[in-house]
Amino acid sequence: MSIILSHRSLMFWLSGCAQAWFAAGAYAEAADWQIDPDHFSIVFEADHIGYQQQLGFFLEGSGRFRFDPETDVLSSGIVEILSDSLFSNHDARDNHLKGRDFLNARRHALIVFEVSEYFVADRVLRGNLTMLDETHPVDLEVVVNKQAVYPFGHRKQTLGISASAVILRSQWGMDYGVANNMVGDEVKLRFEFEAIRQ
Repeated sequence: MSIILSHRSLMFWLSGCAQAWFAAGAYAEAADWQIDPDHFSIVFEADHIGYQQQLGFFLEGSGRFRFDPETDVLSSGIVEILSDSLFSNHDARDNHLKGRDFLNARRHALIVFEVSEYFVADRVLRGNLTMLDETHPVDLEVVVNKQAVYPFGHRKQTLGISASAVILRSQWGMDYGVANNMVGDEVKLRFEFEAIRQ
């Protein structure tokens, strides 16, 4: 059996293929996402003399990344946290943690995490964490909780993400209280946020 296409029908077919290809490409294209500052929780946890795990927050942070949720390709990303926004519900402790023994917020206003790789199968986000002018690699475990059009307000595509990591603060030269076990070296970090497609 033979099939004969007229010039017009061939052009129509090719045009349709091109449109479908471009549509698929656009659908899978990476997009810029901005972390919503109103829905960004940054929590830390560290041992206090073995009696309890002291919790605290950073109240001000921002972030953006380039991500294709269809292919799970994350090409870039950065999160910036204001050191001076630390809050642990105790003024004297907060001032100590912001001071020279810990974050030295006056001289080092920003804590920065910059993405380097994303391992889709393991849901591990690798990047470089900079504090106190020291930069070291950190792996975060990532869970994408939800992706959908937001039900009210901005009505844009929104990602809901949970991420966590464990670091040793002494790697960044923050070793106050480590030798005598007054304050744990291990710090657990947790990030909960919504990111809006731009």
